[in-house]
Amino acid sequence: MNQSALLVAALLLALPLTARADDATAANGEWSGTGELGFAAARGNAKSENLNAKLAFKKEDERWKDTFYLTALRAKGEVSTKVPGVDANGQPIINTLKSYDTTANRYELGAAIGYKFDERSYVVGAARYENDDFSPYEYQAAVSVGYGYTVLKTASDELSVEAGPGYKRFRRNDELGTDPLSGQPVVYRFGSEGEVIGRGLLAYKHAFSANTSFVDTLLVEAGSSNTFVQNDAGLQVDINKKLALKVGYQLRHNTDAPGGAKKTDQLMTTNLVYNFGS
Repeated sequence: MNQSALLVAALLLALPLTARADDATAANGEWSGTGELGFAAARGNAKSENLNAKLAFKKEDERWKDTFYLTALRAKGEVSTKVPGVDANGQPIINTLKSYDTTANRYELGAAIGYKFDERSYVVGAARYENDDFSPYEYQAAVSVGYGYTVLKTASDELSVEAGPGYKRFRRNDELGTDPLSGQPVVYRFGSEGEVIGRGLLAYKHAFSANTSFVDTLLVEAGSSNTFVQNDAGLQVDINKKLALKVGYQLRHNTDAPGGAKKTDQLMTTNLVYNFGS
């Protein structure tokens, strides 16, 4: 069994176990959560595999507004890879090799703990870490504190905003280049860096009906060397109290993309959602 199949099996086994663990707390009116899973595989003229998963938990009462999440994305497909080599005359060249290899490998986890002053305003501490083998940055880790305000909260709509200062550590991914003196292919490796950032979050939810809802979350981490922007939009249709189908669109943008990497990544998903709440 290959690595992707093993991961799918592990996640499927974990969902009911997590649900049972969560049902006890949900019954007390405390924690609730969701699990999302999507998998696609193609064979024939094209060969590819794609797996994405997400676990999210939240709690809100008179004093606290807390969220925790974990996401993972892994894909394999037919790709062209540039590798250094030499020609028949011994001159350095870059060869292009085609292979079936990993094309996406990313995981992210984060948490936000908010203390309410009243029904609408709160102070929030947030942390986020991501590791991505195919973005301009190998990892980005950010912590922040800020002020949050629930602008709108009705039976069908909810809108919250958060803003505050923070600090980020990050490492640029390795770059393949050419030594200016020898002309030989070289790999440039970078160390970890850090900078003060400003964090902003906008979270919106709209219920079209009792079983259909739209959510959109915009995150901005702005620093002097790079500004990271991520927007997650999703349309969810409930099948019953436990299961739902969700179509999602994610856009990720780094203003600084070294080494000729693209600044913007897009991801479209269709997932099965399991509700851990009662």
